[in-house]
Amino acid sequence: MPRLLSTPWGVCILSAFVALVAALAALFLGETTLDVRQLADRSSVDASIFFSLRLPRVVLAGLVGMGLSVSGAVLQASLRNPLADPFILGVSGGAALGAGLAMSLGLSGLGFLSGASVWALLGALLATLFILWVGLRVGPGASILLAGVMFNAFAMALISVVRALTEPSKLGELLFWLSGVLHHEGPDTLWVLAAAQFLSFGLLWALASKLNALSLGDEDAQSLGIHVRRLHRGLYFLCSLSVASAVAFSGLIGFVGLLVPHLVRRLLGADMRIVLPGCAGFGAAFLMLADMLSRWMFRSLHTELPVGAITALVGGPLFFMLWLQSGQRQVRPE
Repeated sequence: MPRLLSTPWGVCILSAFVALVAALAALFLGETTLDVRQLADRSSVDASIFFSLRLPRVVLAGLVGMGLSVSGAVLQASLRNPLADPFILGVSGGAALGAGLAMSLGLSGLGFLSGASVWALLGALLATLFILWVGLRVGPGASILLAGVMFNAFAMALISVVRALTEPSKLGELLFWLSGVLHHEGPDTLWVLAAAQFLSFGLLWALASKLNALSLGDEDAQSLGIHVRRLHRGLYFLCSLSVASAVAFSGLIGFVGLLVPHLVRRLLGADMRIVLPGCAGFGAAFLMLADMLSRWMFRSLHTELPVGAITALVGGPLFFMLWLQSGQRQVRPE
């Protein structure tokens, strides 16, 4: 591996470059290929599509992909579980339940935020508080993981009840949101999401050295002077903030937080000071390209697939291949 990629700032440059290339591809390719020369004329059709539709959606995809992948890397390291995923936190279940109630009951939004986004964010935050309360009562680590899985199962059961009681005219919107979808959000929404994602990322990156110690085990980390219980709660809260804000505006998009950290560790190593900025850039690029593929498939399908379906179709086989390769290396004789 080049020496530049063994330093955190070198990985930041690589991640920014990868995200920029993916953003340019997603901006100009899709159901309609845009002509760069027409963008200077703000009255042209290409300029209208670029600034009103493509640019906000690509920025949203980048922010959501960044948040999900960084949160996934942190959870896999802190829980020492390679299958840990941001959605096991229970945040996704709370967000889905909040959005489902908003859509079925026609609840209003708040300012520039739609009703589904507001109530999804509220549901995610309430789920976070509940899981943190469980962590305080029982303990960090595996108890938080188990509480998140149980809360998600309970929330999904309630969503099934909500779906059964939802009017057919509103059911399609609910099912589409649950599949993971990226809309054309306004600048105010994107600023709010960007603030939440970069704040979470900055604080998590500052804790990267402690995360490296935590991945060795709670006892070893505690012997180094780290307050393990407090660190687990802080990591969970920051991941929840990132995931909650992402899910509120995108719905349930799977495999980003599970697959991207594995790919980054395979390429760059296991040092969390390097993994986190790598996940930020590669996660943003992965979701932007998945959204571009979703829009490009409109040409032949004449309908737009939810981006969550694209990430599952692409991410599932890729993760399975990585899993098989990892198992083969482990059983390979010396």
